[in-house]
Amino acid sequence: MLSTPQTPPSFWFAPSLWPVTLWGQNPAETPANDLAMIWEDESRMAESRTYFETVEGAQVNIVRGGAGAPLLFLHGANGGGRWLPFMDKLAEKFDVIAPEHPGFGRSDTPEWLDAVKDLGHFYAAFMEKLGLRDVTLVGTSLGGWIAAETALRDPARIRSLTLVAAAGLRIKGTPKANIFLWPAEELTRNLFHDQSIAERILGMEQSVEERNIGLKNALATAKLGWSPRLYDPDLEKWIHRIKAPTQILWGRQDKIIPVDYADHFAQMIPGAKVRVFEECGHLPHVEKTNDYVSEIISFSEGVRP
Repeated sequence: MLSTPQTPPSFWFAPSLWPVTLWGQNPAETPANDLAMIWEDESRMAESRTYFETVEGAQVNIVRGGAGAPLLFLHGANGGGRWLPFMDKLAEKFDVIAPEHPGFGRSDTPEWLDAVKDLGHFYAAFMEKLGLRDVTLVGTSLGGWIAAETALRDPARIRSLTLVAAAGLRIKGTPKANIFLWPAEELTRNLFHDQSIAERILGMEQSVEERNIGLKNALATAKLGWSPRLYDPDLEKWIHRIKAPTQILWGRQDKIIPVDYADHFAQMIPGAKVRVFEECGHLPHVEKTNDYVSEIISFSEGVRP
């Protein structure tokens, strides 16, 4: 089993729900640009519901909203559990299903969770348990790695696959950021190209519950990605077996996982397409929300049943 350090690095206490903490700001104070939707008031969001589902012995927290074909969104290392503006946009076209992974947030931490490939098996079982078919599968960062593992395990249920700034592979000579060693402020700043977003986040206080969830998420991330550092050599061997039509989305200025990885994923997955967002860091769903949503919708709609 992977070991973790006895003393948690300072990154573990970075803001745990970056996009969420922006939610609820006064829209009147928001700059009139593409980022405005990040701070929309909750009352302006579409209806969603939160509930728990037990799959493979683990109770997982799910946020769900919208109608239509299912879109399964797999979050990154900093967790989920909240309905966010980009989900609201996607819910105009899809039944958006956003679980918190086992080991994260309000979900259980099962004994069987040792590696990202375990979560690939879990989400295959999750789709089966919920009766999901023709699924638009979207994963960001750590969630992109999990999405790739899931696509290898149950291709029949997946309509399309979108990997966003995904972990999971390695390019020799092009290292990913060592997020486990960065101080909290440095990590937060390096997530974004637009530093005004980082400034807003750094100026906010976390509740005790948010800090506890952040620590739990960080412990899970370390367990899954500490060594090898945010990749699995076995995925590199088998990722060419992904059958779902695949698109790769990335921010040009990503300081966490360099944009070179976009083309590397595309080379490894037959037929994969790449879209790179300019002036964008590691979280396109925050910095380029409209473009991000548009790419997912148009790609999924362009896939033949």
